[in-house]
Amino acid sequence: MKLRVNVKSMGKKPKAVEETICLVAGCPGTVKELILAVVDSQVEEYNQRAEASEGQQEAYPKVLSCLTREGIEKQAEGGRIGFGVNYGGKKADQKAAEENAIQCFEDGIYRIFMDGQPLLSLEEPLKVTEEKVFTFVRLTMLAGRMW
Repeated sequence: MKLRVNVKSMGKKPKAVEETICLVAGCPGTVKELILAVVDSQVEEYNQRAEASEGQQEAYPKVLSCLTREGIEKQAEGGRIGFGVNYGGKKADQKAAEENAIQCFEDGIYRIFMDGQPLLSLEEPLKVTEEKVFTFVRLTMLAGRMW
């Protein structure tokens, strides 16, 4: 199933929110299932990029690695310029990522909105269609103490 997800790119102007498509297996019926489906999709995508960059790193000498002017400008908007290589060689752990995503939702580190309406509970039932738009918002702690 295709999910429409709003993403704010790092380093862009405050209102630079772009809609992207996230491919998930099945149709999530609760907020928890939605989180797990999105995490699974993103971990798989990350691991595929890591494998591709690993193969690229072996196939081409570092001398031939270069960036185009457009590539540099696009990455500069995000605040980091790199060659897209996973130098650590580590893949994401799906189980750990799922546990972390659930814990962060419960702790209020991020919020999820469906068509502008907040999703408040992990067990909240959802009627997901391809027309629904999901927005994940990471909350930032301001100066001061929590306790």
